[in-house]
Amino acid sequence: MNSEVLLPQQSVPAAGAVLNPFVIVDDAAALITFVSEVFGVPETAEARTPMPDGKLIHAQLRLGSVDLMIADRLDGWPLRPGLLQVWVRDVATVLHRANAHGATTVTEPTPFYGESTLGRMLDPWQNIWWLWAPAPGQPDPTPHRDGGSDVIFTTLDNALKSLTS
Repeated sequence: MNSEVLLPQQSVPAAGAVLNPFVIVDDAAALITFVSEVFGVPETAEARTPMPDGKLIHAQLRLGSVDLMIADRLDGWPLRPGLLQVWVRDVATVLHRANAHGATTVTEPTPFYGESTLGRMLDPWQNIWWLWAPAPGQPDPTPHRDGGSDVIFTTLDNALKSLTS
């Protein structure tokens, strides 16, 4: 599909993505360490922009072709954690690594449609991560309306409701 508005993927500088998430959290440096250690990606060192007080106004890590941009919350700014989707090789392995770094599993690895597995985690900065992995040959689950599990919806619903208090 060609858009008259979006820059063509091949024209994005530094082989980046057309859309990149940006989250604003408390202790951005710790989130950078978490993402780096859980997903095995380095911070883009040249992008790190500290303020005079040491808070980060900009930092980023590249996951595939997408840059996750992170900043510290400044006085008067609200937190802006994200809802982030990442394709990984093995959902259970990523959940295990994330839990070792303070994350909470929201959805255990669960068969999903299109020969995929879905799991979710909540990191200590209130970002919810959808973790997807290919599962070739895995049959689609039975839809909830036909008597199948509703774990995909209920686990997310519970996690989001827990963040409102």
